[in-house]
Amino acid sequence: MKKNIAEFIGTFTLVFGGCGSALLAAGFPDVGIGLTGVSIAFGLTVLGIAYGLGHVSGAHLNPAVTLGLWAGGRFEGKDILPYIASQVLGATAAAGVLYVIVTGNGSDIGSFAANGYGEHSPGNYNMIAAIAAEFVLTFLFLIIIMGSTDERAPSGFAGIAIGLTLTLIHLVSIPVTNTSVNPARSISQAVFVGDWALSQLWLFIVIPIAGAMVAGFVYKLIFAKAE
Repeated sequence: MKKNIAEFIGTFTLVFGGCGSALLAAGFPDVGIGLTGVSIAFGLTVLGIAYGLGHVSGAHLNPAVTLGLWAGGRFEGKDILPYIASQVLGATAAAGVLYVIVTGNGSDIGSFAANGYGEHSPGNYNMIAAIAAEFVLTFLFLIIIMGSTDERAPSGFAGIAIGLTLTLIHLVSIPVTNTSVNPARSISQAVFVGDWALSQLWLFIVIPIAGAMVAGFVYKLIFAKAE
């Protein structure tokens, strides 16, 4: 139960900090943080949670990460569903709080930082571009996660590597899809937007999970320490 609560709180923090920065601070007149600031915000949330709660649950904060680690032999199958449920609930709770804040000045939620492609992509990138970006970036994210948490890696630096990698991922892909690489983050925003966000949600569930699981298998097959 401690692990599940940690995943709930951690994923809540990720969505509240990352999506919150996009919704509240990115475009603020004259002093907004822009896409670079949003990218840094996502990285900082992971960095903080990795060191704050990583020792409790591993700080997955992401169903794709959980399934990728399972595919790589780093996580037990019996814990998959409780982790994913905790992550989705934490993300959705954060989106609910953001909804209250964003609408607190009479504003409409707009796209609510939901993930999308085609006309709902920030740069109008098509579905193929979205699939390529989400698969490749989630694959690379899992390789970094597995490598930095490997027992052979320098101790104590995994959170920094993972946080900086997530920042880089956002710097690359916010214009393409608003950056998912995390089904829980995508589900949480789509629930409040409805309509197009729900109809496109399949991509941001299926593709990140596929990329993560392929990365898990690849790391286990090629890079894992020989028994």
